[in-house]
Amino acid sequence: MTDYRVTAGEAQEDQFTAAIEKCTSQIPSSAYLGAALASMAVSVGFKIAKKDHMAIFVGQWAAPFLILGIYNKLVSSMDSDASSPTAAPSIAE
Repeated sequence: MTDYRVTAGEAQEDQFTAAIEKCTSQIPSSAYLGAALASMAVSVGFKIAKKDHMAIFVGQWAAPFLILGIYNKLVSSMDSDASSPTAAPSIAE
């Protein structure tokens, strides 16, 4: 069986990913949760106003905001660049 795991020093993030992580790391994860809750509240408002298409459109923003918050939390809790000295060691068999 082939071992496809990446060991320290084998992979590096590209410049685009590093730029995104630099920008998103400045936003607290609670901001993404707030944006998700706000999109749900605005969606309810549109539903009450009988604007069903806008309610669905805005209501679907909640999931991407929550996913961005999870990504932000993962990136801020661990270094995603495998070549850094603080990266988690690989598990040897």
